[in-house]
Formats: sequence, structure tokens, C-alpha cells
Amino acid sequence: MGLTSALDGWQRSEFTADGRARLVFRRGTGPGVIVVHEIPGITPKVAAFANDVVAAGFTVAMPSLVGTPGRAVSGLYGTASLVKVCIAREFVTWAVQRTSPIIAWLRALAADLHASAGGPGVGAVGMCFSGGFALGMMVDEVMIAPVLSQPSLPFAVGKRARHADLNLSPGDARRVAQRAADGCEVLGLRFKEDRLVGGRFDALRGLLGDAFIAVELPSTSKKDHSVLTEQRDEASVQRVIEFLQAKLQH
Repeated sequence: MGLTSALDGWQRSEFTADGRARLVFRRGTGPGVIVVHEIPGITPKVAAFANDVVAAGFTVAMPSLVGTPGRAVSGLYGTASLVKVCIAREFVTWAVQRTSPIIAWLRALAADLHASAGGPGVGAVGMCFSGGFALGMMVDEVMIAPVLSQPSLPFAVGKRARHADLNLSPGDARRVAQRAADGCEVLGLRFKEDRLVGGRFDALRGLLGDAFIAVELPSTSKKDHSVLTEQRDEASVQRVIEFLQAKLQH
């Protein structure tokens, strides 16, 4: 599959907010859902998942934060994208109790998507390094369907505190907890033995209480990580779509 064929049918444009312009792919009709790719970028399998969300009746906006849109996974490509994520100031990859600056840009994209697509609010699906981004986007009332797939920032290396940190400042964590208490549910997905997720699901239960819905899959390999893409679990993809439909299509 070529670089363009993976994204056939998607409209390409730039969205500017927080002083930064980024490429965004958009497709579909209906309430808005932001799909945020994992490392190394918008791969064919990320695009395939996004197309499934479009087919379920949503307008999907898919920003390109790193990598080459449409390029397939490879070892060298993945390493290069990982290095870029680690050194980019907009992603908090090592510090604890901080919200990644990219969240401000994503919140602006969510507001813009809601204004054009309509509906009761918007949803967001993050994966891997972006897995927790939808949690930070809950600061705004417009985010009513947050999905966290294998949240992995800050990277669970070294300090024990990183293994359970949720990539939120104390103020944002309080706001997110209040929204959860007010009824905003959060869907999380992971393979049980995924070390990159660390102890975050326990931390999410502590922060969100009964508002956190956990989908935890048995690991069959040490490589199991990408629930919705590279190691795609069909039942989990359907669970995400059902969650989005329940929150946004009523």
C-alpha cells in the first residue's frame, strides 16, 4: 500500500492554534471524533481504524503529529519517530504531573470540529504516546467521549512515579476528576502485560472511579501493545465504536 492509498478519500488541510500549524486529515459526516495516531505516525493500520470510525457515522479529524502520513511501520522509521517525540517540547515524555502542551492545540481542534460537525460534543481516541491525550482534553465540556488506548506517557522508564503518571497537571487532574464525577465516562484499552502502560489503569481507577471503563486483554506475546491497530483486536474496535455511538449519536 502506497503513502497516498492509505489515505484515499481523506481531505487534507492545515489547522492552526496555539501558534502552531499542523496537517489534519478529515473525512465523514456526523458528530466529530479526533483520532490521534501512535508512534510512528498515521500508518495504514491507523488509517484503517479511522475509516471504521467514519463508516460508523462520524466526522473524523486525524492530525499528523509526527512521521510521514500513510507510511507503514518499520524498525528504523519507528525509532526515528520515537526520537522526535522524546525531544519535542509539545510532548511531556519524562516529567510527572505535567500536561503535554500539545493538549492545548488538540482542545482547539476539538472545539473547531464540534463547531463544524455539530452533535452533543466530540470524542477522541488516543493511542500509545497519545493514549492519554483525550484525558487532558476532558478539561473542556465539549469532550464527552474520551478513549485511551494503551496510554504510555510519560514513558515508564526509570523513576517509579512515571509508571502510573497520567500526564496531567494537578489542576487538570482535579478538573478531569470533577467531570468524571459529573458523569463523563472514559474508556480505556490495553493488553494486560503491556509494560509501556505501567500502572496507569490503577491510577485511572483512582482518579475517575466508576466512570472509568477498562477493557483489558490477555497478552499472547511481549509485543502485544497496539489494541486498535498493529495487534488489532476486532472486539475492542467494536467496543470503541459502540462507546462513541452511545455518547455522540443520540
